[in-house]
Amino acid sequence: MRVLGIDPGLRNLGWGVIDVLGTRISHVANGICHSDAGDGDLAQRLVSLHSQLTEVLRRYAPDAAAVEHTFVNKDAVATLKLGQARGIALLVPAQAGLTIGEYAPNAVKKAVVGVGHAAKAQVDHMVRLQLPGVEIAGPDAADALAIAICHAHHLQSAGRLDAALRRAAG
Repeated sequence: MRVLGIDPGLRNLGWGVIDVLGTRISHVANGICHSDAGDGDLAQRLVSLHSQLTEVLRRYAPDAAAVEHTFVNKDAVATLKLGQARGIALLVPAQAGLTIGEYAPNAVKKAVVGVGHAAKAQVDHMVRLQLPGVEIAGPDAADALAIAICHAHHLQSAGRLDAALRRAAG
């Protein structure tokens, strides 16, 4: 199964693609979709993110996607703008017919690092340990790979639970 992780951001939207075979995961690609803040036109920035993320899906053909929940901060305007970028992160995989997992930042950190309040550097380090030799495009891409890894763990757990339920029923 191929999993796309997305770290929503209006200026930098991180993405990471991994392949999952049983309990083994391997890196496929990662990157960052950039929108130009120079002109300040929010609609055009969202269009840019949409087209870039659509190209990522076309190129790597994931089977599932996962998106991080928006972190609410003190700046309501910034939170709303981030929410709109998150809408693009949800829309593009949904348009491709993918199921989308959604995870809180602490859940991602706990799945990848083992601690829900891990620092970004710890997340980056653990992603590199789990995907040996990976070249990461930046912190947003590292976070996106962590989201993909978290979703892979969730899918593996759900698969084991489904198998156990089928054995118990049969």
